[in-house]
Amino acid sequence: MSRALPRPSREPKEAVSEATAGRLSLYVRCLAELEGEGHEHISSQDFARRFRLNSPQIRKDLAQFGEFGIRGVGYGIVALKRHLVSILGLDQVRKVAIIGAGRLGSALADYGGFRSGGFRIVALFDNDRARIGSRSRAGVPVLDVRRMPELVAREGIEIGVIAVPASAASQVARLCWEAGLKAVLNFAPVRLDAPPDAFLKNVDLKINLETLSFYIARPGARVAKIKGEMNAVQAEAAFPGRPRRSRAQAPHAGARLPPAQTDRG
Repeated sequence: MSRALPRPSREPKEAVSEATAGRLSLYVRCLAELEGEGHEHISSQDFARRFRLNSPQIRKDLAQFGEFGIRGVGYGIVALKRHLVSILGLDQVRKVAIIGAGRLGSALADYGGFRSGGFRIVALFDNDRARIGSRSRAGVPVLDVRRMPELVAREGIEIGVIAVPASAASQVARLCWEAGLKAVLNFAPVRLDAPPDAFLKNVDLKINLETLSFYIARPGARVAKIKGEMNAVQAEAAFPGRPRRSRAQAPHAGARLPPAQTDRG
């Protein structure tokens, strides 16, 4: 008979890095795929092999929140996915507002992946009188940006998405904090900072394109990147434009090192 494990905790035993949080999100996607295929259990080794991850890193990440697997059996896929969804705060719907009802903002508002992933786009905000009062293709209303504090308080909106030109981004970010938003995702091509009690993530699409251009222009460097970075695609999806340590500073899987030395994240 297998011993009962302590109930995993939603609160980590120690501070969790942004990289770890990104990997937890990746694990949920992988587990959902396995669940859809009808699998019930999987070991960390098989999990890592299937999705080109790192087994010691998986165990280290999960250990921050308690014990999940059973020796000789592995992880229960449905239970582990449920716990990770809870840890990520996705066991409830997170309401989101997008500031900027232009092409980018409207496209984000209409993206169906948000609705299926635990998020609901409540409103688009803009200061363009020609756009105010209209709706996106998915039916998201475009409201006067001056109403943002009112809607944030009334609807319980927690996350803002900045989709305005760089020249307006700082002012919009200030409006977001003043309205009471807890977190902001910034798509404007300018680096912004958050107050101490809030969270902000900058996503610069142009930097990503420039990085790709660098590797296209230098085929040798591109080959080294592919060989040296085990999870380049996943890491970039989680943290676009974030500078990475060099291969000499942080060895990754694929560099033919023992598993314990790979993917320090």
